[in-house]
Amino acid sequence: MAGSAAFRVSTIPREQRRTLIAAGLGWMLDAFDVMLYALVLAHIMRDLGMSKGTAGLLNTLTLLASGIGGVFFGFIADRIGRKRALMATILTYSVFSFACGFSTSIFMLACFRFVLGLGMGGEWNTGAALVAETWPGEQRAKALSIVQSSWALGYALAALVAGIVLQFASWRTVFFIGVLPALIIFWILKSVPESEMWEQQRSAALTATTAGSAKMHAPEDSFFHLFSRSYARYTIALLLVNFFGLFAWWGLFTWIPPYLSLPVSQGGRGFGVMSTTALLLFLNLAGMFPGYLTFGWIADRLGRRNGFILYTLIAALLVPLYAMARSEWALLFLGALVAFFGTGFFSGSGIIGSEIFPTRLRARALGFTYNGARTLSAVAPFVIGRVGQVKGLGWAFYLCSGSFLLATLVATQLPETRGKQLE
Repeated sequence: MAGSAAFRVSTIPREQRRTLIAAGLGWMLDAFDVMLYALVLAHIMRDLGMSKGTAGLLNTLTLLASGIGGVFFGFIADRIGRKRALMATILTYSVFSFACGFSTSIFMLACFRFVLGLGMGGEWNTGAALVAETWPGEQRAKALSIVQSSWALGYALAALVAGIVLQFASWRTVFFIGVLPALIIFWILKSVPESEMWEQQRSAALTATTAGSAKMHAPEDSFFHLFSRSYARYTIALLLVNFFGLFAWWGLFTWIPPYLSLPVSQGGRGFGVMSTTALLLFLNLAGMFPGYLTFGWIADRLGRRNGFILYTLIAALLVPLYAMARSEWALLFLGALVAFFGTGFFSGSGIIGSEIFPTRLRARALGFTYNGARTLSAVAPFVIGRVGQVKGLGWAFYLCSGSFLLATLVATQLPETRGKQLE
């Protein structure tokens, strides 16, 4: 009970609350803008004449860009600060979500989605680093889980907005609404503090440079230090866990909205717009959101590594059942369970990554192991789309189950960092 009491809002300093809110809003609105594409995909495919393979390829380009953006903004965050990098990522994905509404060709849409992906990739690691460095160790896992859970709220909000707007307007209007998240950067600029840990590290680095000892510190600050003897095994293990998990996630959740709404003759389930919207809202609010949120508590009880193993293994077992489901009630219940376990474990990436890597490398390490994995997993929407074109999306989802199982196996190689204090 003491741990729960310590996490009451009234006991949390105002600065910590604001960093948590900023990172959470950034990630929620990231999900809102990014997932709009999947929610209007069936309409875009019809209007622009796209096949499933081409539609998947566009999302693949977005994920490739997210990997580049994650590494790029990771370097930016380590250089100019977490707060300013966070604002830059939000502005990027908001403006180019708006631009998607002007697309008159597949090529235009692909270009806009690519630049949007840069901001999408950068937001996660800058926000996670900001929260990890401003919250104490006994609350860090829960705080990062709260941030991660905001993705489900953003996805649910996108489903609600798309479901309503599509009743009265075209998919272009849905994208135009995607510019609204840019407004929160004004609040972040005015009210959110920079990470004191980053500022202290930056001050120490400048002092060392002034004293003429920059050469001594340069190797430690290098990106390639992630592959030194101290970190290489864990860098690769976390990268691969994220890769297999993200391959499964993007393969599933890019194609679940069209899977539910496409006609049965095209391999879908034939549900109407409002039925699909209701299913997606339930999947997010009863599945993803509590899955993300509870991982922090599970990680504090069972350990970070065991949390990864538990969630990914159960997801691997549930996905085939979801693919075989036919009734709306079965899809509702199993979809929520798949979303709970198949997305909840991502909360652990920011937790364990923040605890493995030191402050001078943290943002770029998180950027590489998470967004680098997103780059590698970028083939998932295309692969699942192509396999779904030939064998049906239900059959293609079995590949996602296998990917979750591989994530389980690799997670056994992660270190246990529960209780570690950041320097």
